[in-house]
Amino acid sequence: MMNWKEIYKSKLVSINDAAKTIKSYDRVFVSPASATPLDLLNELFGRYEELEGVELHSGQLLYPLPVLADPKYQGHIKWYSFFIGVYERMAYPKRLINAASVHLSEVDKYLHDVARVNVLVADVSVPDDEGYMYFGPMGVSQSGTVSQYAEKIVVQVNKYQPRVNGEFHRIHVKDVDYITEKDHELPELPQTPITEIEKKIATLLLPMIPDNATIQIGLGGLANAVGYGLEGKKDLSVHTEMITDSMMHLAKKGVITGTITAAFALGSNDLYRFAGESKQVFLKPIHLINQVDAIAQYDNFISINACLMVDLTGQVASEGIGTRVVSSTGGASDFVRGATKSKGGKSFICLPSTTIKNDITTSNIVMSLPPSTPVTVQRSDVQYIVTEYGIADLYNRSIQDSAKALISVAHPEFRDALKEEAIKAGYLL
Repeated sequence: MMNWKEIYKSKLVSINDAAKTIKSYDRVFVSPASATPLDLLNELFGRYEELEGVELHSGQLLYPLPVLADPKYQGHIKWYSFFIGVYERMAYPKRLINAASVHLSEVDKYLHDVARVNVLVADVSVPDDEGYMYFGPMGVSQSGTVSQYAEKIVVQVNKYQPRVNGEFHRIHVKDVDYITEKDHELPELPQTPITEIEKKIATLLLPMIPDNATIQIGLGGLANAVGYGLEGKKDLSVHTEMITDSMMHLAKKGVITGTITAAFALGSNDLYRFAGESKQVFLKPIHLINQVDAIAQYDNFISINACLMVDLTGQVASEGIGTRVVSSTGGASDFVRGATKSKGGKSFICLPSTTIKNDITTSNIVMSLPPSTPVTVQRSDVQYIVTEYGIADLYNRSIQDSAKALISVAHPEFRDALKEEAIKAGYLL
């Protein structure tokens, strides 16, 4: 009987040969973001003319892959995304990508039942002493689940990929079909600068977050403003889709003393190393993290997310405005619902009151969302909407009360116009 090192050697192939294991009409799950096997993909793209109908399914890409920039790949290789990042966003108007609207609590069903992926390709760590390779601080989010049913598993061993603690977080060398080796440093997600308006919003929020709370914070400058602003709190815990650099900061400062349970870490290389080394961090597949019941089990659960626009009935747009795609459905609704079912829980959805583009200022609180704008969070789920002018409590309120509350936190220059529109619509008397 071979030991794991012998099994490893028996499955070891070149990058080129690993890419050749992908065949026409394969439906491939590509481990996302910092877990993307970049070198393997580039080899695959190099032989695109040999292929037909290959589908690559992933999300939150951190590399400018050629398949998202050049139409020559169409018919040969097509990229599908269930979460739009910056590179997918640039490809979308060119129709070089198919975007799926999926709650992250349902992504396992999407990959298994709708995408019907049959191949897994993933960046993994160097094996440990028992022969286990780890999916890394990003790959745990889906790769471990997909590995349970994929017909073919191809891994790229990368010395920079950290080993992590968790559930569905690793795979043994005996359970993969092909192994290739190529080291590359993990891509970082640059930190978004914090604006003065985001600081004001954070200042309003922070007094409403108690000690001993369990927190979830999203992406961007606002998340950073709130995250770093929590330094004065005590004994926090985390249950979140994404571990941020601000959470690492709070853990090292002793503010987060409980477990950091998450689906992935996304940010700096320091954060990736922290996610691998810290005994506080426990990673699980994202569909388990984002289940409403899993969120609601915590008392004093605090969910903080950003959005783009809100209408006067409380409908929240986070994915885009009109047909312009900015992001994806993600987990906003999952956490809004989970937080409001938590004993003492609170859900905050935040946005600056205005947007300035081409020297024109427009309100982000509007009478009606522009045509074709997707509603990310239903108005019946929304609790608090926060701008730099205040906090509007909409939870289980009437349309009339919601409209009044939202007008009160709109930019002062737009309040009269919004009130007139609300009266014409019959929302207000």
